Amino acid sequence: MNSKRKMPFITTLLIALLMLVLAGCSSNQSNSDSEQSSNKESNSETSQTADSEEANAEYPIVINHAFGETTIEEKPERVATIAWSNHDVALALGVVPVGFSAANYGVQDDSGMLPWTAEKLQELGEENPNIFQDTDGLDFEAISDSNPDVILAAYSGLTQEEYDTLSEIAPVVAYQTSPWVASWREQVTFNSMGMGMTEEGEQLIADTEQLIQDKKNENPEFEGKKAAFVSINAADLSNFYIYSATDPRGAFLTELGFEYPESISSQIDPNSFYIEVSAENADMLNDADIFVTYGNENTLATLQADPIFGQIPAVKRGSVVVIEDNTPLAAAGTPSPLSINFTIDEYVTLLSEAVSNVE
Repeated sequence: MNSKRKMPFITTLLIALLMLVLAGCSSNQSNSDSEQSSNKESNSETSQTADSEEANAEYPIVINHAFGETTIEEKPERVATIAWSNHDVALALGVVPVGFSAANYGVQDDSGMLPWTAEKLQELGEENPNIFQDTDGLDFEAISDSNPDVILAAYSGLTQEEYDTLSEIAPVVAYQTSPWVASWREQVTFNSMGMGMTEEGEQLIADTEQLIQDKKNENPEFEGKKAAFVSINAADLSNFYIYSATDPRGAFLTELGFEYPESISSQIDPNSFYIEVSAENADMLNDADIFVTYGNENTLATLQADPIFGQIPAVKRGSVVVIEDNTPLAAAGTPSPLSINFTIDEYVTLLSEAVSNVE
């Protein structure tokens, strides 16, 4: 005898209808999920497109400089730099250059990098930077091989011929007026503009200015004192060099509160970064309360023993900051945001010691 009972027809029909309804709901939910996923992807693509359009909204950028103007059509992705400290600007803005010039002064090893550059590269996770060896002239082939979208050279000594050659590789951000006179602030302003990072550059300037202002406030004795930055070779005192107030070395002293002596400023072309002076005119330094020079542990004693330099008031009283030649601190005399942050405490201490000898 069959023990299974047969379902009534109406029950079977209701179950069938219920299964169809559930299947329909599942299908609708699946379609809804698919549509939501599609909408999310579409919205993401739209957002990315909008971001890209916004990033390029201000392009093309036109930058005027000593050689004319440079046009940058869209935000660069690959940034190369040449000459001195331009790479530090890129690094300070969080961008690792696809290539940059080796430092040729103040380096204590064979890395081609000053310590603040190496430190920032490590922070940004770059272990093998591409460094151009251009001591004997720009390595155009290496620069070209780095495949840059822009070449930063706001602080450099570019010639017209070098500028023209580099411009065949990528747009070049050159110096504004004259070789080697761009302040650290100008370097940030125009290099960041060339990178499409103007706002970030403005913030970097503000942060660096605040650091300098803090150190200035901590050393009110600098205010109004007259200072100059020079280069005197104690082994040959027949002549020496004085850097202008527009040279980054001189300009940094004024930012810290010092004044540049008029007896010096009036003798230097504002478009030149230095003047060569014969020993017989060493009295140009008489108005300086202090001055800074490259040298070694014997420099001050040698100057004090010299019949001409020994008559300069700052030399007589020992108000001379002697920075050991070819060291990182000497290299930081031409400042960048990274070098300022790295060396300002040491530099300010030396300046304060020199000022303490002023009557």
